[in-house]
Amino acid sequence: MIGPATYFRPEHRAGLDHRTRELIDRRERVLSPGYRLFYDQPLEFVRGSGTKLYTREGHEYLDVYNNVPSVGHAHPRVTAAIAEQAALINTHTRYLHEGLIDYAELLLASFPPALDTLTLVCTGSEANDLALRVAKRATGHRGIIVTENAYHGVTSEIAAISPSLGGIDSLADWVRTVRPPTDDGTAMLQDVRTAIAEVQATGHGVAAMIVDTAFASDGFIAPSPGTRAALAQVQALVHAAGGLVIADEVQPGFGRLGATEAEPGLWGFLRHGLDPDLVTIGKPMANGLPVAGVVARRDLMAAFGERERYFNTFAGTPVSVAAARATWDVLHDEQLPQHAARIGAELRASLRELAARHDRLRAPRGSGLYLAVDIVDATSGAPDSRTAVALVSALRQRRILISASGRENASLKLRPPLPFSSADAARFASELDAALGEVGPPD
Repeated sequence: MIGPATYFRPEHRAGLDHRTRELIDRRERVLSPGYRLFYDQPLEFVRGSGTKLYTREGHEYLDVYNNVPSVGHAHPRVTAAIAEQAALINTHTRYLHEGLIDYAELLLASFPPALDTLTLVCTGSEANDLALRVAKRATGHRGIIVTENAYHGVTSEIAAISPSLGGIDSLADWVRTVRPPTDDGTAMLQDVRTAIAEVQATGHGVAAMIVDTAFASDGFIAPSPGTRAALAQVQALVHAAGGLVIADEVQPGFGRLGATEAEPGLWGFLRHGLDPDLVTIGKPMANGLPVAGVVARRDLMAAFGERERYFNTFAGTPVSVAAARATWDVLHDEQLPQHAARIGAELRASLRELAARHDRLRAPRGSGLYLAVDIVDATSGAPDSRTAVALVSALRQRRILISASGRENASLKLRPPLPFSSADAARFASELDAALGEVGPPD
């Protein structure tokens, strides 16, 4: 089976209760086999609140995985805004609606002045797909440069630039990969020069370089003076080759990386000193409703609009915008980006303490409430997928929701709703400590 080893598999049926087996059977009769269920014992949730999810039986689970309900599951202000607007009207962007304009003005004010135009779509994949279309139209080129284990989405176009989905062999012939900006970024800079030369030599030219601004699939790369300097040179090389720079903020954006006096913004590209031509946003934008977008320079979108038509029936509807606006207001009123920085620091400190006591755990990587913890073989230090998957199951038994991910499927990815509290962080660290004691060493 393609995908994380933490998915449910047919052999897991044994031992499941009658209702769970029945639901799985009914699901498999009518839904695509491409769908997956988490865990060897799938869960049925009927309610959520804040950072918790609840089963039909009333059991509470701590959510350390779901980054889409960014201001918390079923936040009352967001649900009220959805219900109020749904009771009035829900059409599309071909009619005037002041709520859409208000929201666009608020959102764009958080970006550098040159990024002054918003196009709404429904998903992050659509946002990246549109950004590539704009870049290819603007430059007249086709070549795309991505980092070596990037994930940018699931449309045909975007899957073709996402090596983490299917490996290098799954990429289109107009795509080149480069190493992420680790250390001082020299390796990335060398790779970008090579990639530019190759796509130019093959006649594709450089349309764009796209980067996930947390470099999450590549291992979470923290900004440093060296990486900022290297990325500035990378950006200059791409522009000199006639290409554009796309910042993918679909997962790290809207304050997930935390906000401090030193790093006050909502967007990862600001941390790295990037000056992108287009920015894509999505997942946490409306706390669970399908809202995403492309923020871009007006000249790019004007030129695109003159030669191509773009309309999305369900993007920017009054209900979607009401959800996005309420999410934006909660994010700021509750100071959740600042909260993410504080709680993220507490969580990292707890995980570092655990890593000092457990030789199969490595110190956490990441920023704010977007972290990864590597699970390794205690003797060799090599990635240990078996133990990571076992930990996911052990934590599920302890009513903690998390997943294994990464290139070796040997990392625990932490990306909870932003209201994650000190008590939540302590609970997770305590349960992980206990789970590590339960999961034995490799055979």
